[in-house]
Amino acid sequence: MFSDADAAALYDVLNPWDPAIWPGDAFYSGLVMAAGSVLDVGCGTGLMLHRARDLGHGGRLVGLDPDGAALDRARRRPDIEWVQGTAADARWRGEFELATMTSHAFQCLVTDDELRASLVAIRSALRPDGQFAFETRHPQARAWEAWHPSNASDVVDSCSRALRVWHNVENIVGDVVTFTGTTAQADGRVLRVDRTSLRFLDPMALDAFLSKAGFEMEARFGDWQRGPLNDESREIITIAKPK
Repeated sequence: MFSDADAAALYDVLNPWDPAIWPGDAFYSGLVMAAGSVLDVGCGTGLMLHRARDLGHGGRLVGLDPDGAALDRARRRPDIEWVQGTAADARWRGEFELATMTSHAFQCLVTDDELRASLVAIRSALRPDGQFAFETRHPQARAWEAWHPSNASDVVDSCSRALRVWHNVENIVGDVVTFTGTTAQADGRVLRVDRTSLRFLDPMALDAFLSKAGFEMEARFGDWQRGPLNDESREIITIAKPK
């Protein structure tokens, strides 16, 4: 039908990484290229770290992700360390100048316990002068309201299959939104349905979790041009540092 490997390859088609085109990619690329050692938490198929090597990064790059199929694609670059596991599984101690969570991966930390354990592990992986950079969708923008079949994407995947991809919200409980992602053939025959839950923390709640895990704020932005967080912001972009 449509395997995990197919889904990982389709992700790269739908979400290419190119700092020359996408402001968010450029934001992270600048941070990565300035750091001698980088841990990318929730690295997925590894495109950000691949591009860093292409741009000449000569330091230590490590990608961490629980998805085996995504890591299989990431491992096409053997000059980067790839580790299968979750953020809470991280056991590094003071080894990285920079930790990142891109592409809204932070929102996959849904429960309080998962958030606390993950943040503590990331904090422990950083050097005392390190940085943790990530973004989360601002709940005030209500991004989930656009996740419905009428906003389907038509795409041709790497195997030259014409596909249609759409999302549909199942429920909203507190600050957690659960939705499905459907991959179908162009004629509508469903190939795969994946279910995901994401947490939408507001800035105050987010900062409380960071503080309890031993972080303090270094910078906070509301857009990829480093504009201030305000009532119109769709993103909460954070650079935190160890206390």
